[in-house]
Amino acid sequence: MRRDGDLTARVASAKRDPGCADDLVRDYLPFIKSETAKFMGRPPQEGRDDELGIAMFAFHEAVMAYDKVRGAFIPFAATAIRNRLIDFVRREQRHADVLSIDERRSVADDEDDRTIAETLASDRDEIGARQTREASRREIAEFAARLSDFGLTLLDVSENCPKQERTLTACQRVLHHARSNPELLERLERTGKLPMAELAAGSGVERKTIERHRRYLVAVLLAFTNGFEIIRGHLRKIVPEGGGAR
Repeated sequence: MRRDGDLTARVASAKRDPGCADDLVRDYLPFIKSETAKFMGRPPQEGRDDELGIAMFAFHEAVMAYDKVRGAFIPFAATAIRNRLIDFVRREQRHADVLSIDERRSVADDEDDRTIAETLASDRDEIGARQTREASRREIAEFAARLSDFGLTLLDVSENCPKQERTLTACQRVLHHARSNPELLERLERTGKLPMAELAAGSGVERKTIERHRRYLVAVLLAFTNGFEIIRGHLRKIVPEGGGAR
């Protein structure tokens, strides 16, 4: 492992360069495997255990979200990995609860005694999970690159999110007005600047509020206007139907 200072510098570089991010994940694969093993109670097997792929994706997410004010990176990444794995197990348990085919497999030397439904669901989930992880990784990298065109990083956006319900509601009104007026979005993409005056007038939100959350607003609008489907799915939680999301 690298020294803390060196690692912090590498994490900062990885935020800007997808290649550096991939190198960092590769170099810290032993750490990722170790954290996965702690969670599973045994070493994960590459190509068989979804948990390892999920842990790798969680490590990448941690790289993109990390800031040195949060403390050392390794504990931060370990927590991110564990939280992702807990979410995965809960999701798998929900899937298991709705299985309805009870016929058992009769394959020679097969000791797991799973039902046909469990076997098919497991295979589909494994393939789907891998595809989702890879698509998410690519999309995060593409979105980060797009943000960099506007002088922004994922960390900037995270730190600039509205913290209070009243401010979030105001930002939703701004986003709804912007997305209802394509010419404003075209101007944003053409000039790289948020049309503050028009957004304030059209949404009824004070200009100082828009200026305070400019980075957040720009990022959300870019996500909704550039086909980032996975990211848009997450953003719909904060830009709900009727508040600008479609």
